[in-house]
Amino acid sequence: MRTPMIAGNWKLHKTRSEARQLAEELTAELAGLNAVEVVVAPPFTALDCVAAALAGSTIALAAQNCYPAATGAFTGEVSPLLLKDAGCAYVIVGHSERRQLLGESDEFINRKVHALGEAGLGVILCLGETLEEREAEQMFDVLRRQVRFGLKGVSMATMSQVAIAYEPVWAIGTGRTATDDQAQEAHAFIRVQLRELFDPAVAETTRILYGGSVKPGNVDGLMAQPDVDGALVGGASLKADEFARIARFRAA
Repeated sequence: MRTPMIAGNWKLHKTRSEARQLAEELTAELAGLNAVEVVVAPPFTALDCVAAALAGSTIALAAQNCYPAATGAFTGEVSPLLLKDAGCAYVIVGHSERRQLLGESDEFINRKVHALGEAGLGVILCLGETLEEREAEQMFDVLRRQVRFGLKGVSMATMSQVAIAYEPVWAIGTGRTATDDQAQEAHAFIRVQLRELFDPAVAETTRILYGGSVKPGNVDGLMAQPDVDGALVGGASLKADEFARIARFRAA
């Protein structure tokens, strides 16, 4: 059985006081929820205060990005070592906004996965196709490339710490969501890639999350799909009641 993961990516939102308030609301809303792993990813500036607010709860802390080096002359960057010291259990890498806006390559993202594995941190590896790629029937080629290059050379030990988030770029922040069948099709394909790249055990134990305009109104259908193991939530994670409802999904 794969424990469902519901992760909230707060992106570039929330001051320290706002972030702490949201974290406190979530700890109250989700108290007693043990069957689902809940993760929140505030901006870097709020990691410490959110970590303090989450202390004693079952909610895990994540960062939204990292640089693939432990230390060094990398002005403006944040390393896995520093994130672990700040209380993070996971780090999101490969988000489409970083791929699209900041030009991050599969190879660079792969370096982050390796660095996080060496630091003993969990990884949420994002991947997904653009609308143009889907309409050109390139979705499977894109997903195959992103899985195989993103996880190139990754050890079995590190894979035990990796979750994958399928995020069709055309559904992120647009209000459009992949249908339940579309999400299942992509997730099943990704799981086949994991089986071919590693082995059946890795394929069966790796959690594959769906991301892209996840809301209380569509999470139940998504989570009912056999290969959808959770959600990476954007805008709806900024409201405690909405995110709590998503975390308490009612999949059949």
